[in-house]
Amino acid sequence: MSALDQIGELLRLVPVQRAGIGLVLAALGLPVVGVVIVGLDIMPVRFAMMHVALLGIAVGELLGVDPVLCALLACAAAGAGVAPLARTPEALSGAMGLLMSLAIAAALLVLALSGVNANGAFALLWGSILAVRPSDLVVLGTLAVAVPALFVWRRRDLALLLHDRELAVCSGVPAQRLTMLLLVLVAVAVAGAIRLTGALLVDALTLLPALAARRLGRSLGAITLWAMGIGVLVNATGFLIALGWDLPPGPVLVLAAGAVALVAHLLPERGASSWRVLDAASHGGAPH
Repeated sequence: MSALDQIGELLRLVPVQRAGIGLVLAALGLPVVGVVIVGLDIMPVRFAMMHVALLGIAVGELLGVDPVLCALLACAAAGAGVAPLARTPEALSGAMGLLMSLAIAAALLVLALSGVNANGAFALLWGSILAVRPSDLVVLGTLAVAVPALFVWRRRDLALLLHDRELAVCSGVPAQRLTMLLLVLVAVAVAGAIRLTGALLVDALTLLPALAARRLGRSLGAITLWAMGIGVLVNATGFLIALGWDLPPGPVLVLAAGAVALVAHLLPERGASSWRVLDAASHGGAPH
């Protein structure tokens, strides 16, 4: 059987169809979250939320509640909880380091004291793309609508906030509330991608498309569209390659996204470093 025939046969299966839909939905929301991560310079947030997600999973296993739901709630609460410390990237990085350490310690303690099989909890960190459920699609679908809608609705405010927090405050942007909302979205996005690629490979859906898009776009709007387009391309291509050659989807998605990001960074500079100012200027909010 050729690779194309194998892909055709597999696409008739409901779990494979759900996985494909999940990846498309993820490509519409999560790369935009990656734009936030890059813009706010909060790379440690991914690792902190992976550990918080593990704590939520452990609590879910202990209580007999959906572990992914518990991971979503735990990450959302953690994102909102660290927002008051987000006045500078340095303060937020320190808070994320503390949160990461406490979360993993608490997760291991819960697993040890409860007698819950730790293999099941850690398995979710690696992802199981064919185990995607309708409820997971609801979460990803919500993110696919809510995140781009936020960027359209508050585009000028976001451009100013991602450029300079103090400038945003002086311009009347509700920086504290907006930062809290962004952190909650980032946290929920990491938890929402658990079943697709696993928390450990979530960069394939969030950060890598955003890094490539930042090299290609000259404004916040352009970068957002590039990120979504690259996300769709990478997810669709990586998933089909994994199906056709019987490969694990998670690593293939990471390699595909990484290849696109590498190519983008080899292209001539297009002024990406000034995209925040350019976008703000187009909406009347840039400094002179």
